[in-house]
Amino acid sequence: MPPEARSQAEQSRRFLYLYALAAAGGAVAYVPFLTLLLPLRVTAMEGSDTVGVLAYIAFAGAISASLANIFFGWASDRTRNRRIWIAAGLALSCLLLVSVSRTGNPAELLALIVVWQIGLNMMLAPLAAWAGDCVPDGQKGRLGGLLACAPALGALSGAVITLPGVAEPDARLLIVAVIVALMVAPVLLFGRPRPMPHLMEAPEIQMPLNASILPRIDRTVARMWFARLLVQIAEAALFAYLLVWFATIDPTFGDNQTATVFTVVLALSIPAAMLAGKWSDRTDRPIVPLAWGAGVGAAGLVMMGLADGLVPAIAGYVVFGLATSVFLALHTSQTLRFLPRPATRGRDLGLFNLTNTVPSLIMPWLTLALVPVFGFDALFLVLAALAALAMLLLITLTRKI
Repeated sequence: MPPEARSQAEQSRRFLYLYALAAAGGAVAYVPFLTLLLPLRVTAMEGSDTVGVLAYIAFAGAISASLANIFFGWASDRTRNRRIWIAAGLALSCLLLVSVSRTGNPAELLALIVVWQIGLNMMLAPLAAWAGDCVPDGQKGRLGGLLACAPALGALSGAVITLPGVAEPDARLLIVAVIVALMVAPVLLFGRPRPMPHLMEAPEIQMPLNASILPRIDRTVARMWFARLLVQIAEAALFAYLLVWFATIDPTFGDNQTATVFTVVLALSIPAAMLAGKWSDRTDRPIVPLAWGAGVGAAGLVMMGLADGLVPAIAGYVVFGLATSVFLALHTSQTLRFLPRPATRGRDLGLFNLTNTVPSLIMPWLTLALVPVFGFDALFLVLAALAALAMLLLITLTRKI
């Protein structure tokens, strides 16, 4: 392809980088809060059962996030304006995040988290769909590599704001809100993506009479959906309870050390995801890195289940976290390849987003059923089986992998 034609067929690097920065801002909006600041807030409330309260908050928050993501994805489809919804959600979610410091009991905190999830997904749903409007298939692997920066920066923000002496608990929430605004606003103001009319046109496979193609697409989408769901169940469990698990192994291993482990693992995942994404673009084999990510993640969970000390526990989490971070980053971008209806892209991504939120409905009860009786070891081995099943779903896809 001539360089001029290739340039016209590709999205600008400026938009890709600013979009990745905004996606990272979305991660900063919830990663340090849900993994560190929220558990610390619950722990500080007198007479509260930390594990139980976190389970109920995760359950209620996941329901509101699921419904809000579908609704605002649909709303941005209907209005054909992603930016206005992203901006409104940014403002609302930041305001509500700062308001968490005013809650005085678990019930108030739970209610505020439900509303905060609505505001957050008002921003996240159209932001995800915007990538489908602007990034062609040949750059989706590269986009996935850039999206690996999002959880890494989310974890880094948690590590920084929990450093001793950096900020008081209430000030941490304000700092997070300011950082999020500074990361998301640039793509709204300066992104200016190149128009991609072909990404907004329904392909021929949408014709009902094309029965030979539609079943293959449905099967691929279903396997992609279930594979991510299974991996996300494991990810959600570690997301919510990693701090608690490390504390059961070594009580001196605190919030800042846990945030540092998060940051190191996710930082390592960035070059890994970029290399895997570039390889998948070049070879047009988007499923292979996903299958490997699920399989290696299962191995990491087995290591965690068999760990008998802090060092092997951290080593197991490093393997799990690195593999699944690459999996999730590339899966996010490659999902856009398999959802071909531009007119309902936001809504369909909202339905696909259930793989991110439904695990939060399953994970608390799975954890409560296993951990009190059998310990975290049993939980990790069950999660390893789920990740292994995800690998099988992907590796047996009929699409070339």
